[in-house]
Amino acid sequence: MAYLSEKEHAIVSQAVANAEEHTSGEIVTVLADRSDGYTDVALWWAIGVSFTAMSVLAAFPDFFLAKIDALRGGWASEWTQGEFVTLVLLVGLVKFLAMLAIQLWQPLKFRMIPSPVTELRVREEAVRHFKVGAEGRTHGRTGVLLYLSMREHRAEIVADDSIAGLVHAEIWGEAMVDMLAHVSRGRIAEGLAAGVEDVGKVLAEHFPRGDHDDNELPDRLIEV
Repeated sequence: MAYLSEKEHAIVSQAVANAEEHTSGEIVTVLADRSDGYTDVALWWAIGVSFTAMSVLAAFPDFFLAKIDALRGGWASEWTQGEFVTLVLLVGLVKFLAMLAIQLWQPLKFRMIPSPVTELRVREEAVRHFKVGAEGRTHGRTGVLLYLSMREHRAEIVADDSIAGLVHAEIWGEAMVDMLAHVSRGRIAEGLAAGVEDVGKVLAEHFPRGDHDDNELPDRLIEV
């Protein structure tokens, strides 16, 4: 799914180019639809709902069997142990499949994912992109990656060790606040550009551009 037009891509790329005019650091930007499929989380929700339904039915059999008999015309019937076990398993299966089907609606699915899980998965994916696209690929190990994951509404900034050792995490937090302030209003390109500008200022302070610095990483936004 493409979030940005060619013109909006150019806004981000130009912001990177402008920021790197004043620093030897290299900035990489990545825009992702999501950081994970969260299939395991969907399965755990389905299993949890299924197990709960079966447990409740098993704990209060008379109540639920009376309801079923009422639906069948009010005639009470003797349920055998095998019939009751079959009913419990059927209810569990129906609840399991229904819960999986409900989570096919993506907005609901992502609302049901615990925040610590999305935070961890976004961070892991940002680090993975950094290792592939930026880590150790600059002469002075001065690469920084800005990662924005749309479905999770989260952003991450990952930096090479030489930068991380000098810049406190709170400084990157300020850049993310500026970025997400725009993104939350639907201005994705402008948000990324604002984040890039803030990161560029930090890099310029600690890693000013030298006379012979080359552009070692592409300025273009990577959309995945």
